[in-house]
Amino acid sequence: MVILEGLIVTAATIIVVGAVGVGIFLNIRGKEKVVPRLNQRTPFKVEYRDARSITLSTTIEFFNEGKQSAMIVDAICKPQLPFEQYDGMSVRGKAEREGVPREDDYFEALVLEHQQGVKLVAKVTLTARKGMTLEEATAHMVDFPIEFIYREVGRTPMHFSIARIFLTAEELAQIVGVKLITD
Repeated sequence: MVILEGLIVTAATIIVVGAVGVGIFLNIRGKEKVVPRLNQRTPFKVEYRDARSITLSTTIEFFNEGKQSAMIVDAICKPQLPFEQYDGMSVRGKAEREGVPREDDYFEALVLEHQQGVKLVAKVTLTARKGMTLEEATAHMVDFPIEFIYREVGRTPMHFSIARIFLTAEELAQIVGVKLITD
């Protein structure tokens, strides 16, 4: 019985020392740290426009400031404009890698080495509703946030992060070429 207790204590000690050793190793080696550089994003530009809709895009650099490689597994562009706030426009978003457009709305995972960046594009399509033209709908527009949701993994477990940008009514009105009407 004493031998069995000694073996259990020895095994527990080895496990604890091993876990502490792995923790120290990971702290020394570091981990990934993906940071969206929102203050350097490009202004919204027109990708497509017709009488009822407009597609705008902005480019955001995601930079890995960490000591290890990271992987951006997925990215979603989610405009936050509910009908309760403004029902004159329907808004849809799409995320893609700069220079690698996809027709299927699929975001292909990518590896981001340490101290390197990648440019991702947030595309937003606004479509006038209720029989309005794009200009009529834009004239009554409101500011709204756009969440760029991305899932990343590295030495840390996979997790979601959110980068939030805003499309102001003033900026949209300027792009469309209309004057805002305050209701």
